[in-house]
This record gives sequence, C-alpha cells and structure tokens, in this order.
Amino acid sequence: MRANFGTVRWDNLFDDLEGQLEHELHAEEIDLRAEEERLRLGRLSLRNRLTSLARTPDVAADPRKGSEPWTGSVPGAGVLRIVLATGETIAVRPTTFGRDWLAGDLLDSVSAGSQCVLPLAAVAGVVLRRGEIPGSLGTEPESAARVVDRIGLAFVLRDLCRRRSNVEVHTRAGVLPGTIDRVGRDHIDLALHAPGTLRREAEVHQYRIVPVAEIQLVRLP
Repeated sequence: MRANFGTVRWDNLFDDLEGQLEHELHAEEIDLRAEEERLRLGRLSLRNRLTSLARTPDVAADPRKGSEPWTGSVPGAGVLRIVLATGETIAVRPTTFGRDWLAGDLLDSVSAGSQCVLPLAAVAGVVLRRGEIPGSLGTEPESAARVVDRIGLAFVLRDLCRRRSNVEVHTRAGVLPGTIDRVGRDHIDLALHAPGTLRREAEVHQYRIVPVAEIQLVRLP
C-alpha cells in the first residue's frame, strides 16, 4: 500500500509539473506574439494606415451629414476624412497611392466631382470612427506592390506641368489657381490666372515660386 501511495504521489507531481510547463509555454507564446505585434505596429507608416483604410469597404461617413453612412461609396473603396495643416477637413476617395502622395476624388459639396493630388506630408490628421481603427492597422502584402508605389510627388507634378493642366494649388497662404510652368527639386513655378481659362500670357497676372513643402493639395477642376 505504501509503494502504491508513493506512486500516486509521484504521478500527481508529474501531472502538476506538466501542467505548469504547458502553462508557461502557452504564456511565453502569448508574450512572443504580443511582442511580434508590437514590432509590426511600430513599423507601420502613415501610408500603410491610409492604404488599409482605403481597402476597407463602406468605412466612411457622408462628409455632408456627419455620422450618417455615405451611400455613394463604391464597394471596396473607403473614403478618407483628412485634416490638412490649414485646418480644413476634406473627404477623398483614393484611387492611387504613390510613394509620398495619393490621388483621388474629392467628395465634399464644394469640390464634388473634382480630383486631387495630396502630398502625404500635408496630412495633419485623419478622422476615424472606432470601428475603422482595426481595419487601419493591416499591412499590404509585398506581392501587391506596384511600380506606382515607387513614384514620387515630383513626378506627378512634372506630368501636370507637361499636360499644361489647370490646377488649384492649395497652400497655407491660400489657394493659387493657374498652370504649373516648371518643377524644380523642391519647388514649382506657377503661372497664376483665372480658374477655367487657358494659360495665355495675356491671362497671367502673376508668376509664383511655391515650395513643394508648402503644397497642401493640388485640385484638378
């Protein structure tokens, strides 16, 4: 009986040790996963957050009605509510993301139907609802990378210059309507003329050098 009693005690001890080991291993695995997630979140950029939001369907509210659903959103295309350094909040449905910019459709009542190019450096904030936060924390798979993802803002500005497009360049000092004449390393030359008119010398009333760092938004009427 004593031998049998001793065996039972040893069995109980081994069971306890096994249970403790499994618990410690499980806790260690949880800690490891939590640390991996912290590292992953630490590598997320603003561009990552915006592209994740843009991939989330029906995440936006109608910018004209506060919290009511935006029924005009295209399935699979999220609407971003972005605060610029000027304090203005715009609603934009992104169509393209570059390296340091995004292009999309403006949805606010004043600019509805217009397209824009937005430097990511001009983003002062992004307005989110609680339900949008988890979706914004995803990461884009490397296999989804495209050539456009490596194109910088200067390339886009040069293309607008080449096309002689009418633009409205929004800066912290105000809105400048006109045509981009040339693009330097860190600035553009802008010929100012009335919106909707062609860039003719007789129509140009001022020439302006605008630092790229001052550009908040380029709107294409």
